Amino acid sequence: MASACSQSEKRTGSKVANAAVDKSEAKPDINIHTAVIMGDLDAVRQHIKTGTDINQKDAMSDSTPLMTAVTFNKSEIVKALIAAKADLTIQNKDGSTALHTAAFFGRIEIVQLLIDANADKTIKNNFGASPRETVIGDFAEVKPFYDMLVKQLSPMGFELDMQALQEARPIVALMLQ
Repeated sequence: MASACSQSEKRTGSKVANAAVDKSEAKPDINIHTAVIMGDLDAVRQHIKTGTDINQKDAMSDSTPLMTAVTFNKSEIVKALIAAKADLTIQNKDGSTALHTAAFFGRIEIVQLLIDANADKTIKNNFGASPRETVIGDFAEVKPFYDMLVKQLSPMGFELDMQALQEARPIVALMLQ
């Protein structure tokens, strides 16, 4: 995820998912992952409009722009990427999809957006967990991992309210039944 702020990008090999591509308009000066982290919806829309591969993975975690938007709780960008037909089945280095990520971070609104877009609830990550299974364990056992992520990602604007997360986990688990 940290490399998402760099200009290095890794292609997924997938075709550009955008139906309407306007090659006459210039791409933004920042890459799509950086635009997502910054919450720059206009730049993301411009990337979509000019045919940027919206499923390209970042070099560090293999996260797509959609996964990055989920991680950083950018719901309007999530909506734009879903509307542009971002691939909801792509998995990062941990085997997690955007739905795993949304569930794990207790992003109730984004979980619902992904469910509404028919995200697959049954895909297992590299730890053998479905999106639902990422939130059904004891919060106290996983809190140190959340704390580590906050420490690593907060310089890039990542925020996570631990109380809200703890309250969201059982709600997300019910949503994903």
